[in-house]
Amino acid sequence: MLIEPNRANVCFGCGGGNPRGMKLTFEQDDAARRIIGRFKLGAEYQGAFGIIHGGVIATVLDEVMGKVCRFRAVRAVTAEMNIAYLAPVRVDQELVVEGYEKEMAGRNLHLIGEIKDVAGRILARSTGRFVVVDQTHQTRDEATEKASST
Repeated sequence: MLIEPNRANVCFGCGGGNPRGMKLTFEQDDAARRIIGRFKLGAEYQGAFGIIHGGVIATVLDEVMGKVCRFRAVRAVTAEMNIAYLAPVRVDQELVVEGYEKEMAGRNLHLIGEIKDVAGRILARSTGRFVVVDQTHQTRDEATEKASST
């Protein structure tokens, strides 16, 4: 199943409603329980010397791991994330990004994200702990935010 940017979502990484956002698209592989993205990152995302900025790499890894929550039909937020930058991610390089679950313990989802080149060499790897948020709290917080902004 293809996960395309939603125009109503203003998320910098995956939303379609953010004019400056990345608008990342992913595939959901239900059989393997993996989220997969295939794309190139252009020169607008570089740090120096034709290499993608480390913060952008972190954003892509956070996004792919966040999408893994779909397999459990929950919403979760990033609580911790560790990244190993293993090799340069070059501007306009064909990339394969994968996210999958390592384990779930209580409200904590432990996830893995990887950025690979087309040959399968891992360029960056992340581990993350995502905490499942209570939908009633989220709704209450959104209502409080709307009331305070009027």
